[in-house]
Amino acid sequence: MDIKASAQHLPISAQKLRLVCDQVRDMDANQALIVLRFMPHKGAGFVYKVIESAINNAENNFEMNRNDLYISSLMADEGPSMKRFKAGARGRYKPRVKRTSHLSVVLKEHVEEPFYGA
Repeated sequence: MDIKASAQHLPISAQKLRLVCDQVRDMDANQALIVLRFMPHKGAGFVYKVIESAINNAENNFEMNRNDLYISSLMADEGPSMKRFKAGARGRYKPRVKRTSHLSVVLKEHVEEPFYGA
């Protein structure tokens, strides 16, 4: 069973968000929330909210235990860029690109396999 949550048009570049995602990918969900809470990066707040939303989806919609969940997939993709400008020296055009990103998380449940050994 896959539990999904996503956030679109986050006001941070995907490159900065991927630095945070790489730290918590393949962790237990509760452990990832603890790590994200103490991270100084701006993107940690966005990732925290999306993972917490996915955990709440699992508890409310599928009646899963939050202690059995782990992060199976955590991806940060580029969103649309807003193109703005600022006047430079001698009236020249200086472009500004305000980047956005899309964040998606997939949680899975730990499955205990039966032991058939002696």
